[in-house]
Amino acid sequence: MRQLSEHDAAYIYSDSAHANSNVTLLHIYDQSTAPGGMVRFKHILAHIESRLSRLPVFRQKIQRVPLDLDYPYWIEDENFDIEYHVRHIALPKPGDWRQFCIQSARIHARPLDLQRPLWEMYVIEGLDSFLDLPVGSFAVLLKIHHAAIDVARHNEITALLHDLSPDSPPPAPAEPWFPEDAPGSLNLLVRAGFNVATFPLRMAQPLARSWTTLKSATRTFVGEFLGRPHEFPLTRFNSEVSPHRVFETRRFAMKDFKAIRGLVSGATVNDVVLAVCAGALRRYLDMQGELPDDSLVAAAPIAVRSKSDKTGAAAGPASFSWVRLELGTDVADPVERLAAIQATSSSSDIMAQAVSARELIDLAEHAPSAAIAATSKMLRSASALLGDWAPLANCAIANVPGPQLPLYLHGARLTYLSAIMPISDGMGLVFSVTSYHDMMIISFTACYEQLPDPQVFAQCLRDSFQEYLALVRPAAQRKARPAAATKARRPVVAPMLKTPRRKPAARAAAH
Repeated sequence: MRQLSEHDAAYIYSDSAHANSNVTLLHIYDQSTAPGGMVRFKHILAHIESRLSRLPVFRQKIQRVPLDLDYPYWIEDENFDIEYHVRHIALPKPGDWRQFCIQSARIHARPLDLQRPLWEMYVIEGLDSFLDLPVGSFAVLLKIHHAAIDVARHNEITALLHDLSPDSPPPAPAEPWFPEDAPGSLNLLVRAGFNVATFPLRMAQPLARSWTTLKSATRTFVGEFLGRPHEFPLTRFNSEVSPHRVFETRRFAMKDFKAIRGLVSGATVNDVVLAVCAGALRRYLDMQGELPDDSLVAAAPIAVRSKSDKTGAAAGPASFSWVRLELGTDVADPVERLAAIQATSSSSDIMAQAVSARELIDLAEHAPSAAIAATSKMLRSASALLGDWAPLANCAIANVPGPQLPLYLHGARLTYLSAIMPISDGMGLVFSVTSYHDMMIISFTACYEQLPDPQVFAQCLRDSFQEYLALVRPAAQRKARPAAATKARRPVVAPMLKTPRRKPAARAAAH
């Protein structure tokens, strides 16, 4: 039995009837590389069962404290049933890509049963009409609650499924497993009382060490991330969401993104991703007659390094913090848009924003309750200043790093990897960017009522990429455009205005 952190518990508490915190990983496999050229469902079931001991949370469920007097606990599910969690379905004929996206979005949108371990896996066959995929391909859809994902050890989920060679040995028999007894309500209440009573003693030393960091991080975070009471334009994606989801995706060659970044001196692959997504948003909203005159703003990750000593020397690998960036959707020229994004993402204001967010996270690791309380107080103060409610950005663009070596499931080669992300009120559009082997996959999740034609938006994404690719084909004849030519603009935040819920549009029969 172990207790959820404040961060993970927040995902449980934030679930609602129309928005949950599910994250869904999509995998497509070529089974021609498997022994005998075929993978059966019973093989996948045995494969997963033999590896469950590597990820204990797959056999644990949530136990809430009576009256929610303390954070919930992970306890072992004494009635765990692997066949409940791993399911076998098939697409109806003709089994095309659109049907697959609709089915995946429906599965993702359904809430998980909080009385069971918070994951489900679907083996999907019938992918008979997919372009660019071998005949007989199948998919594995893994839906897991965000509270069950350990960000620092997220690759364990990939390791649970995959091997580095198609010639892996057959799965070993599952290890014996005997669940622990569930704690009683009285036990949980005693633990809650103890945690409350010892909180000052446990927090005194970490708070004393971290007080200066907290003050500095809070000041910069409030000033830069929450911003001033200026406006960014609200769009159709910034109202309340319905329970219905749409999902689409497009695959690109990683080498093309690396070539495109050469259009602007100092640009990164991440800048190119932002520019491609911005171009798609500009195209789609323009087609609807809804393109704002001002730039849209995205919540996006920025790489920062922690400070190891007083000299400011960076230590360890870069970590990521979320910041808001202007996407340059008000800029028609694609190269100027990329230059604007590069200049903004590398500006001192943005880096201060990222470092402040990183410092708050680092502080939370030592004094989590204090940091959460400080962050909550900041948000409440901002709400009082700016109004009752407002979206933090027009959309989010999230990196979901994937492996750079080919992976195999019971001998079947992984050919596609993507993710369906959670959305929430005020943030009805989220891009997930996944890299795998030599591919870059850009997908998006949205509210159906806000984006009833995802295939059109996916084409806008493709057209935005092709616009950049056309510029780098004669690369030898072009020179990089200096990033300094475009002045960095400070991300701005809309006042917290209550936006009315959009009336649901008539749903297509195919959805």
